[in-house]
Amino acid sequence: MKVAVVLLAAGSGVRFGSETNKVWLPLDERRVITHSIKNAVGAFKSCRTVLVVSEADQELAKNVIAEELPDVDIEIVIGGQTRHGSEFNALKHLSKAIVEGELNVVLIHDGARPLASSDLFARVAKTAFDHGGALPSIDVDPLEMDVVTSAHIARVQTPQGFRAQEVLAAYKKAEVEGFVGTDTAACMEQYFPKLSTIAVEGEPLNIKITYQEDLTTARRGLLTRSL
Repeated sequence: MKVAVVLLAAGSGVRFGSETNKVWLPLDERRVITHSIKNAVGAFKSCRTVLVVSEADQELAKNVIAEELPDVDIEIVIGGQTRHGSEFNALKHLSKAIVEGELNVVLIHDGARPLASSDLFARVAKTAFDHGGALPSIDVDPLEMDVVTSAHIARVQTPQGFRAQEVLAAYKKAEVEGFVGTDTAACMEQYFPKLSTIAVEGEPLNIKITYQEDLTTARRGLLTRSL
């Protein structure tokens, strides 16, 4: 495998209730985003690592990386107006390496999911390499839902991984047609519906920091992992 990991960190702090994007907030001894990056790069002997940030956070990103991850080679890309746009900007940044065969798997991960383990990144990458696509998911108890259903319900997480040439082609087609997906899997389903996307077992601790209470939950998760 020749892997690139894209970490999305170009959002705002609106839902979190902060003027600061939550990925820059402290989570124990490092920021939320550097937990995410550390776990991602720890999965591979080598990989290209792309951090997508807003233009306003570009200098902050450089300073945080220099301070907390000085030995990690991280490429910074400016995000788009939407999550889909940010993903496409990262893929355009990687496009030369993808076309020339220097990369064959791309993982896209929410930077606000700091507890996704290195093992999860590795499993998603290997499954995507073997089958075409992979995403982590966790079964949801129907009793947790507000509706009565007998259907199997799962909660999808990130990182989501796909073969590099296919995911680049999908986003190029989306640009032409004006399609905007909610996540990577949605775009792949739109343009490569026959591509085999395998669900791998997700992790209960792989929560997304969206609200204030999520940061408290993440701190507890870090403590649990260290025990």
